[in-house]
Amino acid sequence: MIKVAVVGASGYTGVELLRLLLNHPEVTVTCVTANQNAGEEVATLFPSLAGRIDMVCTALDVATVAASADLVFTALPHQAAMAVIPGLLAAGCRVVDLSADYRLRDPKVYAAWYDTHTSPELLSEAVYGLPELYRAAIPAARLIANPGCYPTSVALALAPLLKGGWIDPATLIIDSKSGTSGAGRAAKVGSLYCEVNEGFKAYGVGNHRHTPEIEQTLSELAGQEVMVSFTPHLLPVNRGILSTCYASLKQETTTDALLQHYRSFYAGEAFVRICSAGELPNIAYVRGANYCDIGLVVDPRTGRVIVVSAIDNLVKGAAGQAIQNMNLLLGLPETRGLEVVSLFP
Repeated sequence: MIKVAVVGASGYTGVELLRLLLNHPEVTVTCVTANQNAGEEVATLFPSLAGRIDMVCTALDVATVAASADLVFTALPHQAAMAVIPGLLAAGCRVVDLSADYRLRDPKVYAAWYDTHTSPELLSEAVYGLPELYRAAIPAARLIANPGCYPTSVALALAPLLKGGWIDPATLIIDSKSGTSGAGRAAKVGSLYCEVNEGFKAYGVGNHRHTPEIEQTLSELAGQEVMVSFTPHLLPVNRGILSTCYASLKQETTTDALLQHYRSFYAGEAFVRICSAGELPNIAYVRGANYCDIGLVVDPRTGRVIVVSAIDNLVKGAAGQAIQNMNLLLGLPETRGLEVVSLFP
């Protein structure tokens, strides 16, 4: 069995990692850290795991974690992750990082949107862990930068169009909606039940931190610098991201022709499902699973294409994709431990 550790396990991403890892047939969780909950049983912190895990959360000590695991998931906030990852790598561990600390390749861009980067020498080494687009680079990596949830939904929605030159990148508008679990488990006024229930609002308009990550990936796909208008919204639901992407077409085409292009582009991809003509994704159909559902409509009146994608922000947008990356790093079948059917209703 392969030994894995979860560092920073007290949040929603942490419990999702544990839920999926406990069903993985080829790994065993050997270390779970959560500084604020050190000494507390994992099953007490997360009653959903009762009867499945008999471990106690420990305070984070890099040497202890490195000695107990071959691969480490770091589910820490930005800045906190970069404080421990260099030590884990130096100790010989492979790391899948779920923070934003190693996603942006330019330390100046990171500083502009987050803070000063303390290990910029690792940015060029880190592999962006979106398997459907960067699979070839993942198996040999020491450090995987697991993508953000919004960027995952957007990149998968637009990759076939940008790589194929179907759209004008200068016309991209992205409108995304997320469930409240995307805000994390810590108590915040904006995430309280009475603040969210029966409400629907935009936030981070014009300055959401996922913007440079989205632009970095879309620029690589398009082969030119891409700037987008990205507006996220908060849905009064627990899980899910629905992204609606608008762009002007460079040539006349039909919905059926583009759907066939998408099916060809993602042929053989276990976790990307292309909707039939006349159908569009729904976050209810990906809940709890590692799927990204994609649908689209060509609007001949405006000459635009509208692409809609849906993911579970905690699975394909975080923990599930991290395990997909782990499987590739370890030479395991990519779907191992992720063969879960979406929950419905």
